[in-house]
Amino acid sequence: MYYIKNGLSKKWHFLAVAYAVFGVITVFGTGNATQVNTITASINTALSSFNLIAPESQGTISLIIGIVIAILVAIVLLGGVKRIGSVAEKLVPSMALLYIVLALGVIIINIKNVPGVFGSIFAGAFNPSAVTGGVIGSLFISLRRGVSRGIFSNEAGLGTGSIAHASSDVKDPVEQGVFGIFEVFTDTIVICTLTALIILCSGTPIVYGQAAGAELTISGFTTTYGSWVSIFTAIAMCCFAFSTILGWGLYGARCLEFLGNEKLIKPFMILYSLVAIVGATMDLGLLWGIADTFNGLMAIPNLIGLFLLSGTVVKLVKEKKWN
Repeated sequence: MYYIKNGLSKKWHFLAVAYAVFGVITVFGTGNATQVNTITASINTALSSFNLIAPESQGTISLIIGIVIAILVAIVLLGGVKRIGSVAEKLVPSMALLYIVLALGVIIINIKNVPGVFGSIFAGAFNPSAVTGGVIGSLFISLRRGVSRGIFSNEAGLGTGSIAHASSDVKDPVEQGVFGIFEVFTDTIVICTLTALIILCSGTPIVYGQAAGAELTISGFTTTYGSWVSIFTAIAMCCFAFSTILGWGLYGARCLEFLGNEKLIKPFMILYSLVAIVGATMDLGLLWGIADTFNGLMAIPNLIGLFLLSGTVVKLVKEKKWN
């Protein structure tokens, strides 16, 4: 919202306001509720694999988890941006490394399945029946699914990354922008590809048309390693999701500050924390549908702003003196 306001003429400032409004609404679904749902699914799957909870008890456990997360989120967010950064920088690197190591282990153990997996991916994407069916019946559905999942993966095109990068101490915007591009590679090319290979190489059953969250990935790990690994993968996914909740809390606060003033931030943080309870108990399919809708609304003013300022970006990159 600030780059739109400062970079474009006044006639385009309504885009900045629209972005901030959609941003405040979006953080509750994309940044909070869906992430909490991932945490509860991970913990319930891990506990179920050891027969520690009965299926009918999962609703109660989810509610308890939601309350605990709400309290933890409130404690961190009300501590300010420095506390958010301090928690995230400790959680993400170690858990990412653990996740990558376990994922590579799955692939190596099931190395004989890898050629067949890639073969089925390409066959499913490019065989005549798939192409014909996509063009005639489901092209727009496929595009919507792909774009929406891509945004959840790396937030490319959503504009939220610029809010996080604005907090850095780097003076050169081009240098910081290049670093931001690297995030897309790490999140989508590395982590998401490994996740797909975990599920496909392990042979974990996939039910077509059935909504699947973190439990599908955990199933891929447990199929290969045994039920004990569900504890570690649940912890890793909880850390990923929790750090995402904190980051999106910052995004929402900055959008609200743009629309009003700093006095609104504390009540927003409290409300944002309480949404974790809703996310822990809400239907997964409905939750993702709502999040996808508001993601799209948030992307529209940002993409227009990017298009209008693309010439400025090219100019800055050409003027950059690389060391």
